[in-house]
Amino acid sequence: MSLFALRGKLPGITRMKIELFGILGILIVWYGLVATNIIQSRILPSPITVFTSFGELIAGDHLFKNLGVSLGLNLLGYIEAVAIAIPLGFCIGLFPIFRGLFERPISAIRGLPLSAVLGLFILWFGISTNMKVQFLTLGVLVYLLPVVVQRIDEVKQIYVDTVKTLGANRWQTIRKVFIPDVLSRVSDDIRVLLPIAWTYIIMAEVINKSEGGIGALAYTAGRQSRPDKVFAILAMIILVVFLQDKLFLFLDRKFFKHKYV
Repeated sequence: MSLFALRGKLPGITRMKIELFGILGILIVWYGLVATNIIQSRILPSPITVFTSFGELIAGDHLFKNLGVSLGLNLLGYIEAVAIAIPLGFCIGLFPIFRGLFERPISAIRGLPLSAVLGLFILWFGISTNMKVQFLTLGVLVYLLPVVVQRIDEVKQIYVDTVKTLGANRWQTIRKVFIPDVLSRVSDDIRVLLPIAWTYIIMAEVINKSEGGIGALAYTAGRQSRPDKVFAILAMIILVVFLQDKLFLFLDRKFFKHKYV
């Protein structure tokens, strides 16, 4: 297959080789920029310096312990957002009364700058773990809830008409048509939106840094003028997001096998 075919797909081995080549190319360019002093190392540390800083982060800064704290916050916030978005999204998407009441406010809230409401969350929930979880929940919810409503709108009317012809009542129509169809597609949205919570992790964890977290660790490293540590922490976050994505994809294939037939 041509490497430039429109919407083409690469064979597994070819794709892996190209991906590795891309990563290696980035590292070579990165190293060259620093080694030739085009960019000073105090601004952009070399890949070797970033790699060696992992030892200090693990031994002196408890990297894995802080990562565990962030994973816990991320997971709790995401689970809460999903638990709110799915039933509320079904209510808004299925029943005109709730759509009329809430659709426009929910669409408008997507433009809300979350950094501006952090102070309110501190006022409402304090500076403990609960505040951080609620803040991360909002960060995911404002994107996920409109998506659930949209997925309900995308359910084909022919499926609804078919079950009605077979004598299904309203609840049976919801249970047999809307729930399986919507959930099978919302699962993709949940996976795609997974990194959203990580984008707000530093913002939440700089509050009461004594509780730890990889975001607080990155903030502290930046204040100490240690860009090598900051880059190492960012690389760790990218790796975690990548692994989470693969895990969610595995679960999606397990629970919604019909999508991959």
